[in-house]
Amino acid sequence: MNSAEHWKRRLYLPAYRVSDAARFSGARAGTISSWHHRAGRLAPALPNRQKGQHLSYLELIEVAFVASFRKAGVPLQRIRRAREYAAQVLGSEFPFAQFEWCAEGQNLMFDLREIEKDASLDHLVVANASGQIAWKRVMADRFEQFDYEHDFALKWHVQGRQNSVLIDPRVSFGAPTVMGIPTWAIKGRWEAGESLPEITADFGIDERAVLEGLQFEGVPMAA
Repeated sequence: MNSAEHWKRRLYLPAYRVSDAARFSGARAGTISSWHHRAGRLAPALPNRQKGQHLSYLELIEVAFVASFRKAGVPLQRIRRAREYAAQVLGSEFPFAQFEWCAEGQNLMFDLREIEKDASLDHLVVANASGQIAWKRVMADRFEQFDYEHDFALKWHVQGRQNSVLIDPRVSFGAPTVMGIPTWAIKGRWEAGESLPEITADFGIDERAVLEGLQFEGVPMAA
């Protein structure tokens, strides 16, 4: 297996607990489960995940997108229709994780250039309106957290670009990291009684990165 096939395989491996996805995305764990396994007449917004199984990286990214859409007031079934349309048109199993999206009001849109490869086009497809065209608007904060490579959202600046916490499935098996060091490892050193200078020296990272990693892990820091 070559290196490209190796990291692409990681995108599909179950690696994230629902509780982790909830912490990263800002949604509740029970809410995330309901997006995958809706009861009653409503179909799930994010289908195909097996109950009790951890989320893959691609499923994690889709959860982050749905969390943002819901926070913006977009109805869950509208999100589902947009996802189904994009999956069909773009031929993608995980369209929220594979193509750059933005939201305007309660419409979900992706770049028309994903379908028509004319670089002069600057329109968006309104996915939940069966392909209606709309002008591009400013991307929401959530969407700006992602770096796209090889047609995937491969880097998630989970705390925003001003923060060093990063999730990349190619680094530390997709664990949140700061400057390549898993945040759980930094937390472990801190809880073992090591000081900031000791941690920064051992890992070769700066103090700000250590503090951001500890904050992400929920470690209370003295003022």
